[in-house]
Amino acid sequence: MNQYPLIADHGLIGDLQTAALVATDGTLDWFCSPRFDSPSIFASLLDRSRGGHFSTRPLDKAFATKQLYLPDTAILVTRFLTDSGVGELIDFMPTTGESASEQHRLVRMLRCVRGQISFDVEVAPRFDYGRRSHHLTLSGDGAIFDTGETRLALSLIRGDGDDQPGHHATDAGDLRATVNLKQGQMRGAVLETGPDVSPRMMRPAEAQLLLDDTTRFWHGWLSQSTYAGRWREELERSAITLKLLTYAPTGALVAAPTAGLPEQIGGERNWDYRYTWIRDASFSVHTLIRMGFVDEAAAFSRWLRDRITERIESDTGPLNIMYRVDGNPELNEEILTGWEGYRGSYPVRIGNGAAGQLQLDIYGEALDAVYSLDRFGGEIGQPGWLAICELLEWVSDNWNQPEEGIWETRGGRKDFTYGRLMCWVAFDRAIRLATAHGRPAPLARWIAERDAIYNQIMDEGWSTEREAFVQQYGETVLDASLLKMPQVGFVAPDDPMWHSTLHAMDSELVSDSLVYRYDPSASPDGLRGSEGTFSLCTFLYVDALARASRVDEARLTFEKMLTYANHLGLYSEEIAPTGEQIGNFPQAFTHLALIDAAITLNGCLDDAARKSRSPDQARSVPRRPY
Repeated sequence: MNQYPLIADHGLIGDLQTAALVATDGTLDWFCSPRFDSPSIFASLLDRSRGGHFSTRPLDKAFATKQLYLPDTAILVTRFLTDSGVGELIDFMPTTGESASEQHRLVRMLRCVRGQISFDVEVAPRFDYGRRSHHLTLSGDGAIFDTGETRLALSLIRGDGDDQPGHHATDAGDLRATVNLKQGQMRGAVLETGPDVSPRMMRPAEAQLLLDDTTRFWHGWLSQSTYAGRWREELERSAITLKLLTYAPTGALVAAPTAGLPEQIGGERNWDYRYTWIRDASFSVHTLIRMGFVDEAAAFSRWLRDRITERIESDTGPLNIMYRVDGNPELNEEILTGWEGYRGSYPVRIGNGAAGQLQLDIYGEALDAVYSLDRFGGEIGQPGWLAICELLEWVSDNWNQPEEGIWETRGGRKDFTYGRLMCWVAFDRAIRLATAHGRPAPLARWIAERDAIYNQIMDEGWSTEREAFVQQYGETVLDASLLKMPQVGFVAPDDPMWHSTLHAMDSELVSDSLVYRYDPSASPDGLRGSEGTFSLCTFLYVDALARASRVDEARLTFEKMLTYANHLGLYSEEIAPTGEQIGNFPQAFTHLALIDAAITLNGCLDDAARKSRSPDQARSVPRRPY
């Protein structure tokens, strides 16, 4: 189990339909195709013997590695430093386009930049989570791994004067090869998935063209960013990560590209995050707009509109809490029997049984996303408006009932304050939309429901004992999800009730700037074990501190949190007590919250700087919008 790399010791590459993880030792240990939520081809991250891998490392056992992205791109470079020379492994996936495709390419270029270096290469796929065997066919141009239903072609990148390739088959049906390089030479391989793919010899110049085209794509995409404030590099890396987690054919954003990475090493809190949560993706609309990526926000809004208008028939409401990237609501959960899990964290689950939960907050997040896009010129057509009215009709009849809540606890339904809060948001945003555009709506009922929720939260969501808003009615447990209260406009950031709530969270949920979601020992969630601090909540805390005029504390908390990023600026879901990143990786929710917190904090710092200047100086400096 100690042979597993750290979760943080990975970089992410992708083609906007699927993605792969590459460890700092050059091992590609996670790749699903043709989509994020498809069965795995390489998954040694979850089981080193059953999962499959594509390893590339120097023959010299004594080597050091460094990893970086080419600036402003999703092209990953792993550098190997040995006694005889320095080599580079350049990993990337040429973008596939906006039409769903069965065919995907993953390029692994090997270069010697100093001296000479020899690489040992092993390609060991394990299709369908290791449940389907394959047949290997070698040729002078590469190899084919074929299951009868799925094909993986490996094309060699070779120079004109190369000898015959030295690759060979192993007894397990895998491929091994040695690649010897001198300074200036470049070789490698291209993996291609699809029903009819075949290997072919590729020249280094052709591989270089693929690299150049992919570089231009990412530079062009990132040039749309309108953010020019502090921490620009961190925000742009987060934006690229969010783009990598977006399924281009539909605009859907997956929560993470991985499944089964644990919230506690050796524990059972191991979930499949390769799906689109209404909540997470709805937050992305506001965040992407703030950075200038309006096209991505609009694409997801269209996906969301389709989910709203199709209205599933379910006991838990007209919306599921999550879907597959194509909008399919079927996410049956199963356990990969025999898999040991990351560092012994069993069970390994695929699919997600929480999909059928009742979580009332998703309606507020969905309406807030529609409202955010509307403010930036996104039009709501008549069919969309009618669907929103039908949605609010259901929420009117159902908001006042117990539910499972934002954290998808498996301990039964309860009256969660956050769920009520976001139902308030649903009515508030719908009222604003109706009045702004003169749309027909049962405004009297919506206003009455909105006000009833407000009064109920003030009466039952507030604990006089804790002097704070609490997780659920009748209890005294604190919950970091309520850090959204001032963001959504339910309370003013300077309201004494909010300041009291924030101070209560300071003393109970915050650990040296890192923030827990809640205390599982005080609020049983139906699962064994504990978890780390939740990175989303830490960034929500930064945002809340900044809005509450605790700007210096917000900045220090933010800067501390940046030190927990991995070497590439990526974040998983949680931080363990040891400082290790845990949970699925990288997590969209964390990177969304990072961007939001930075933009809010940047604006507050600018305001503070203006106030410290003389009146004449202050008038001469334009105010930054945020």
